[in-house]
Amino acid sequence: MNKRNFVTIADLSREKILYMIKMAEEFEKHPNREILKGKVVATLFYEPSTRTRLSFETAANRLGARVIGFSDAKASSVSKGETLKDTILMVSNYADVIAMRHYIEGAAQYASEISPVPIINAGDGSHQHPSQCMLDLYTIYQTQGTLDGLNIYMVGDLKYGRTVHSLLMAMRHFNPTFHFIAPTELSMPTEYKIYCEEHGIRYKEHTELSEEIIRDADILYMTRVQKERFSDLMEYERVKNTCILKASMLGNTKPNMKILHPLPRVNEIAYDVDSTPQAYYIQQARNGLYAREAIICDVLGITLDDIKNDTTIIP
Repeated sequence: MNKRNFVTIADLSREKILYMIKMAEEFEKHPNREILKGKVVATLFYEPSTRTRLSFETAANRLGARVIGFSDAKASSVSKGETLKDTILMVSNYADVIAMRHYIEGAAQYASEISPVPIINAGDGSHQHPSQCMLDLYTIYQTQGTLDGLNIYMVGDLKYGRTVHSLLMAMRHFNPTFHFIAPTELSMPTEYKIYCEEHGIRYKEHTELSEEIIRDADILYMTRVQKERFSDLMEYERVKNTCILKASMLGNTKPNMKILHPLPRVNEIAYDVDSTPQAYYIQQARNGLYAREAIICDVLGITLDDIKNDTTIIP
């Protein structure tokens, strides 16, 4: 069997996305199994992470696998000058699959080309975050009952936000209408607007977040202004508070509208939003477990039928 990787959401067809959603649904029903007993999952995180790393490790543990790796490259041989190539080749001696986050765009693609075991991209710079995208797609499907024909409003850091870049590409199969809401300095990069045009995706751009603008949203996808991506901290200070969502802005939204956020948040969602029926970002984070269980199994060649017929379920 050819080695499978999960590096970019652009590689997934409509059918594959819906198939992965069905896998995640099965894991939400029964997350604790021993279907990966005897397997080893390596998590290599060259950048800080809480939800992504812990949900990958929890997914592996709940499926019976063992976990190795590092959460800080400074505590590994990287601090001694070991190259990414050598790290990947060494770790592939010990693990059946590697989930990797790296600060350099394209690092996961490079790793997938040299690794003898599957690579899962857990985020590469400001490029893509396909496993987050998979849990986002699952959450959207869960809350809306469909992925087709939705109005998706993306707010905040659209320049450096790898989660919105991945979601935009994945939704090309489902006839969305996007609204990009960001200050000019953080607007959606031209390459992704060209991507929309090439794939017949409708979009509108706004520079301010307001109650009037979001009234027709099905999904309001908030993002954090990422301080760590800025080389000029003065620019960060100018834009960090430009898009803040407050509960008072939700009075005229559609009854099905849900607010998502890849987290962590800083101040872009006020705490009074947490108690509204539109808030869904905590449930979204929980879905990361089920989506990542599906991703790990899929790259290891475990099918939806295997999961449905699995007899290793732990009550």
